[in-house]
Amino acid sequence: MANILFKIGAIKFGVFKLSSGKASPYYIDLRVIPSFPDAFREICDFYVEYITNNIGLKNFDRIAGIPLAGLPFASQIAYNLHKPFLYVRKGIKLHGRERRVEGILVSGDRVLLIDDLLTTGLTLKKASDAVKAEGGIVTGAVVFLDREEGGKQLLEANGVKLHSLLKISEIADTLFEIGAIDEESLKTILKQIKKQ
Repeated sequence: MANILFKIGAIKFGVFKLSSGKASPYYIDLRVIPSFPDAFREICDFYVEYITNNIGLKNFDRIAGIPLAGLPFASQIAYNLHKPFLYVRKGIKLHGRERRVEGILVSGDRVLLIDDLLTTGLTLKKASDAVKAEGGIVTGAVVFLDREEGGKQLLEANGVKLHSLLKISEIADTLFEIGAIDEESLKTILKQIKKQ
């Protein structure tokens, strides 16, 4: 997986402002993955295998995608798992049904949240709050990549179990081992990780 991310140019070094407002010396752009059908298929299959083996299909009723980057993954994963798909809006829609969760969500439905990556956890926390406000029960959240910057702790403090397929420390170590990044780049990534 690390090699796929490197080959498609999903990892960049420089100075970047993240959606959380934090500055970062590296950027993981998982939005490019759907533009590479083979990589997209492989990553979605990785999610499906993880969810099937580590969470269990009987432990949730619906899958909810988190905009924007999580939507293509969640849609494909829900389709592959034969689970109903929902998505959580970033804000309340001020017309129509004025809902934050789109799709059919019945009170008591168990919902698994899907996103691409996790940094601070605020986006997933807000999505979880929206699902709960509309009567859903959030059984957990699955992300492809945890940047290990405190998001897991925030979610778990709010009752949301996090499942990450990969951690940035694992990706960085693997990229260094295969010679895709140098020691300085490895240190740059590892320095950004929040000490647990």
